Amino acid sequence: MVEELQVIAGVAAIRSEPADDAPMLTQLLCGEVFGADTEREGWVKGVSRHDGYAGWVDASALSGPMLIPTHRVSAVRTYVFSEPDLKSAPRSLISLNAKISAGRREGRFIEAQRLGWVFSGHLSALDAAEPDFVAVAERFVNSPYLWGGKESLGLDCSGLIQVAIEASGGRCPRDSGDQEAWAQERWSHVPIQPDLSGLQRGDLVFWPGHVGVMTDTVNLLHANAHHMMTVIEPLSVAARRIEHHHAPLRAIYRAPSETSWNGLV
Repeated sequence: MVEELQVIAGVAAIRSEPADDAPMLTQLLCGEVFGADTEREGWVKGVSRHDGYAGWVDASALSGPMLIPTHRVSAVRTYVFSEPDLKSAPRSLISLNAKISAGRREGRFIEAQRLGWVFSGHLSALDAAEPDFVAVAERFVNSPYLWGGKESLGLDCSGLIQVAIEASGGRCPRDSGDQEAWAQERWSHVPIQPDLSGLQRGDLVFWPGHVGVMTDTVNLLHANAHHMMTVIEPLSVAARRIEHHHAPLRAIYRAPSETSWNGLV
């Protein structure tokens, strides 16, 4: 029997095996839902209702019954406090796109049920969308690289893209290969010129196993293991390095319009 559980920790790792040192496949953000069907020694196995990722999650990071989210975190990260007071003890950090179910409001704080109190200025309505997903991604510059991560304290290339697109009202898969297939189906193909010309802000750039986004006609923003952080660098520099160590640039896709986010899944 599947049990729907909600993340009550700041973030919860989905791991390949029920062990703290098992490889992390991805993360669940606070408020996201996990459909659990197996329990073993403090771990539950199941699937993320956010993007379909399956694996094992520490049971202490999950709780039921589900609460209906009302707000999402719009800051890169924010504290959950024990009281509606900035001097009270912080309980956890929650990151962009984490979801809360709002309770009482006291002063500048909103009660996040089952969690604590969050500064209201770091929250947005659940359906509020950022106007520019690239601007969202740019807020993660210098964040550490973390395989499987999708929060400001550590994220990987596809985690960065997924989080930025979600904050802008869209939905896309978790892994870069799936994101490439998703973009190929929904976006316009941009021919790869020998001099890498003809690009614009918002173009998604794919290599086998890697993805980044153009911030302008020249520069690429990506979370990468070479710098071990999220950086902006010339696409020409990144393309030469990645081709030398791994594989050549494979595809570039462009969103058809600003309104194309709505309803994309």
